[in-house]
Amino acid sequence: METFLYWLAKTIVIAIQSLPLDFVARIGRAGGALACLIDARHRTVAENNLKQCFPEKSARDIDLILREHFRRLGENYVCAVKTAGMKFEHVLARCEIIGLEKLATVAHGSFIGPHQPFDPGAAPWNRIVAIGHFGNFELYAMLARCLPGYQPATTYRGLNQPGLNRLMEELRNRSGCLFFERRTGLRELMRALKRKGLLLGLLSDQHGGRHGVWGPFFGIECSTNPAAAVFALRYDSPLNTAICFRTGLARWRVEVGDEIPTHENGAPRPIEAIVADINKAFETAIRRDPANWFWVHKRWKPRGIRPF
Repeated sequence: METFLYWLAKTIVIAIQSLPLDFVARIGRAGGALACLIDARHRTVAENNLKQCFPEKSARDIDLILREHFRRLGENYVCAVKTAGMKFEHVLARCEIIGLEKLATVAHGSFIGPHQPFDPGAAPWNRIVAIGHFGNFELYAMLARCLPGYQPATTYRGLNQPGLNRLMEELRNRSGCLFFERRTGLRELMRALKRKGLLLGLLSDQHGGRHGVWGPFFGIECSTNPAAAVFALRYDSPLNTAICFRTGLARWRVEVGDEIPTHENGAPRPIEAIVADINKAFETAIRRDPANWFWVHKRWKPRGIRPF
């Protein structure tokens, strides 16, 4: 069965990658619209999330955002499959990157750490980027490819079906990004960070469970995964956010946010304060384009609930 699922999914992937990107995007939007009609469970989750975050919006406005959100989910999923098989320069032609210079910590032409003495022979310092489920978030890996000397890296949670998980790994490996499984690859990630030169993107907009940091998001208390703040402090690495916005059919803009301070008066800031700054940046991006975020996730859960 696993072999059958693998080859079935791979056949679908090959079919998608053989089609023009704009056509793929339209198919995805149509599929998303259909999902909005038949997937009552996720539609209800998204609708409840939208209502509690935007109480000032009318029922019609919420419905319009909800429908567009599902269309974009479909578009993002199939476009991620398509762009995984495209040449880097062709993908870059459809994706504008704003604020890339914010990811360069440079002194006399060499990269240094924010709290380390200058070493002209040192490798590029690690950088941490807090990312979220905005737009086609698989495009975040392009950031490092635009920064000489950096290796893109991120974490992921493997799928329960081995065949489908194998296919996802094949697709992601083509990007040149290093992927570390959250449950089994932590030691490998820490070794890679010791070698330096990583641009590590960490999803930071999901429910963090009992071990997360609790605080307000849209004024409502929830748990947030603190990994970006923890790694930035542990490895003395600069921390930024990055948001992928949809600008048109199969077109995107990745915007790098200002550096989030990890130290204050020479001392490390509390993790709660750093996470709060990340959440503020995400909230601003969501308010700017509500349909662009992943509303079908149960972001707000009572204390004591596991993240998965």
